[in-house]
Amino acid sequence: MSKNQKLLKYLLLVFAGIAVGALVFSNVEFNLSVNGPNLSSKPNFATAKSNIENYPIQSLKGFNEAFVQIAEAATPSVVTIFTEKKVNQRSMSPHDFFGRSFDDFFGHQFDDFFDKPERGSRNGRTEIQRGLGSGVIVTGDGYILTNNHVIDDADAVYIRTFDNRRIDAKVVGKDPKTDLAVIKVNAKGLKPIVIGDSDKLRVAEWVIAIGSPLGENFARTVTQGIVSAKGRANVGLADYEDFIQTDAAINPGNSGGALVNINGELVGINTAIASRTGGFEGIGFAVPSNMARKVLSALITTGKVSRGYLGVSIQDIDENLAKAMHLKVGEGVLVGTVVEGSPAAKNGIKTGDVILDFNGAKVTSSVVLRNTIASQSPGATVKMRVMRDGVIKLFSIRLQEPAARGVASRSAGGEEKISAAIGFKAEELTAELAQKLNMKPAAGKVVVTSIATSSNAYLAGLRRGDIILSVNKQSVTSFAQYSALVKNIKSGDLVFLLVDRGGNRIYFAFNV
Repeated sequence: MSKNQKLLKYLLLVFAGIAVGALVFSNVEFNLSVNGPNLSSKPNFATAKSNIENYPIQSLKGFNEAFVQIAEAATPSVVTIFTEKKVNQRSMSPHDFFGRSFDDFFGHQFDDFFDKPERGSRNGRTEIQRGLGSGVIVTGDGYILTNNHVIDDADAVYIRTFDNRRIDAKVVGKDPKTDLAVIKVNAKGLKPIVIGDSDKLRVAEWVIAIGSPLGENFARTVTQGIVSAKGRANVGLADYEDFIQTDAAINPGNSGGALVNINGELVGINTAIASRTGGFEGIGFAVPSNMARKVLSALITTGKVSRGYLGVSIQDIDENLAKAMHLKVGEGVLVGTVVEGSPAAKNGIKTGDVILDFNGAKVTSSVVLRNTIASQSPGATVKMRVMRDGVIKLFSIRLQEPAARGVASRSAGGEEKISAAIGFKAEELTAELAQKLNMKPAAGKVVVTSIATSSNAYLAGLRRGDIILSVNKQSVTSFAQYSALVKNIKSGDLVFLLVDRGGNRIYFAFNV
């Protein structure tokens, strides 16, 4: 071996040592409690003990072996989930494993990923639709964590284990708001995975995704990547989102599978991908293990998930809102709607309030605050520091359990003649206009009837059908008053609007 070759080999070894550091990969043992969980006791999760802590990688072969041992430790805990559902028609849209058509989510169809429906009766009207996903064994007595969209509405569920056993499963509970579900099998010899602490996960850490993409023939596929980001929200997959983003390859069928850290611990439940083609493009999302663990425990012990409810809609404060309200960007979140009869309303919270602190912690994100409120138990008392018109107010509020309610929708419309000054046109909500917009008529209400898609108003989020409640902090009670308020607005001015959209109050600020 030449001198240069020896130097290259040495540098490669040094790079591997620096990149991996002191990791714990091998000889993972699981300690299980003898008694399994039931609906009246807490689940007994697996615990891990490492025999070689902070052991440095000495060679590239050791680096390779480390990933092998992670996969070997975690793969037996991942199962393939099969579902069957009886349907009453043969002609139907293909659905992916994210609970909607691939046309809606990806813009591309994957017809071949499902078995063709089979006739279940002589007249051909009853058929069987089959689906496939993944799941993770989390207790020794057969509780399995997966995605809600994998098993939702299924008439029959069964799994196939690492050692190729087919076992019937029953649904223990579902939580559509986080897209998580728990199923149960009665079997011996199962290997539960250790649930790790997703809060300790850092961006750029190595992770491994394990699941059954694209069909049973690819069961327990292992892919490797890094944590690309944490706290991803507004993805549109669930009501409560705090996703881990990863570039580990995830494809349809991986849903419900494991995202594993370098200790072989479960840190996420793979849920979806973002893709323009329907295939892997390096952007996958997983529900963090800490969120999943809370949902899992609640579903096992009580059969449902109870969440705290404050009764407000909230939004982040961007640069324009901060300028209009004389605040700092990222300083608190803005209250829009205050639901009548809610804990917030009963305690005096008002539209326009800025929530600065929640239970002693500074508030900088509406998504984080929403998830924090939901993580509280109904009946819990929370403390908030709120700013109202420059004055600090303190509130102590007892949370309730949320009541189910419908969500209003708005129909899209074409552009009409636009007010050049502010980028949108608004009119009085007459009976005739209300019928056209599929809304209820209301005297004195002013509604946005058209908006230029190139305008700052549109870019800020204003839409046709929004009812204008105030302009620059001045209440709008008639179209004449609205006209007077916007008459003198000129190019470059900052406009601060409060609107009603489907019963929710939202603030918008933009320069015209």
